[in-house]
Amino acid sequence: MSETTETPEATGQVSDAVSGNWVDRLAPDWTRPYLRLSRADRPIGTWLLLIPCWWGTLLAAASTGFRAADLWILIGCALGAWLMRGAGCTWNDITDHEYDAKVERTKSRPIPSGQVTVQQATVWMAMQAGIAFLILITFNWTTVFLGVASLGLVVIYPFAKRFTYWPQVFLGLAFNWGALLGWTAHTGSLALPAVLLYLGGIAWTIFYDTIYAHQDTEDDALIGVKSTALLFGDDTKEWLRLFMMTTVILLTAGVVVALISQDSILKVLLGVAGVWAFGWHLTWQLTRLKTYNPATCLQLFRSNRDAGLILVLFLAAIIVL
Repeated sequence: MSETTETPEATGQVSDAVSGNWVDRLAPDWTRPYLRLSRADRPIGTWLLLIPCWWGTLLAAASTGFRAADLWILIGCALGAWLMRGAGCTWNDITDHEYDAKVERTKSRPIPSGQVTVQQATVWMAMQAGIAFLILITFNWTTVFLGVASLGLVVIYPFAKRFTYWPQVFLGLAFNWGALLGWTAHTGSLALPAVLLYLGGIAWTIFYDTIYAHQDTEDDALIGVKSTALLFGDDTKEWLRLFMMTTVILLTAGVVVALISQDSILKVLLGVAGVWAFGWHLTWQLTRLKTYNPATCLQLFRSNRDAGLILVLFLAAIIVL
C-alpha cells in the first residue's frame, strides 16, 4: 500500500470523528487511512449494525433456551459487524468520493483528501468482506444464505440518496438485517418475531439517521443529494415521533410473539419493559433535538447506541431468569 502526499487532510483527524480516538492516537501511520475508511475512529455505526444482531439472537435464546453455541453467535456477530460495517463504509466512500469532496463534514475523508486511492480502497474493502465471510460460514446454511443476500442492500444504499428522499429506508433495510441473521443463527429458520424486530429496526434507523442527516442539509441541497432531513424539514419532529411510535409498536409485538409461549408472564413483561425503556430514550432524544444545531444532532445520533443496548440488557435478563 503506497504512501500518499502529506497534507493537513491526510494527517489530521476526520472532521466528525471522536476527539482523541484510538486511531489518531495509537494506530501506526500507514494504517490510519484504511481504519478511517472503515470508520474505526467512529464506532457508533458498528454498534448500530451489531445491536439488531444481538436483539435477534437474544430474543431467540429467550424464547427457546440459551445454548453454549450462542456465545459464538454473539461474538461472531460482533466481529462480523465490525468488518462488514468497515467494508460497507469503504464502498460508500468509493461511490461517494466526488460528493464527499464538496461537503464540509466529509471532505476530510481518506479518498477525497488524498490519503488513499480508489484502487487501494477497493482492495481494503474486499479484504474486510472476505474475512467477514469466513466468520459467516461458521453459522448454519440458512444464516449463510441470508448473509450473502444482504450484500445487495449494501451495494444499493450509497446510490439511494441520488434518486429518492428516503435513503434512510435503504440504510434501515441493510443495517437491521442482523435481526434476521441473529434469530436464524440460533433457530435455523426465520419466524415472525425476527421479521417484526427487523421492521421495527428499520423505523428506528429512519429515526436516528434523519437526525444524523440534519448535519448536512445545506450542503446536500446545494449538490443535489436527497435525504429525509430535507424532505421533513421543519416538520422533522412530527415525522420522527411517528417513526418512534412505529418502532416501539413493532418491537413490542416481536417480543410478545416470541415470549408468549414461555408460560411466564414475567418474561413477557420484562421484554415489553425493555422495549418501552428503549422508547423512553427515543422520546428523550426528541425533547433535546435541535435540527439546526449539527453538534446536537451528532450527539443525539451517537446516543442511539445506549438506546439499543437498553433492550439488549433486558433480553439478556430474561435469559438468566
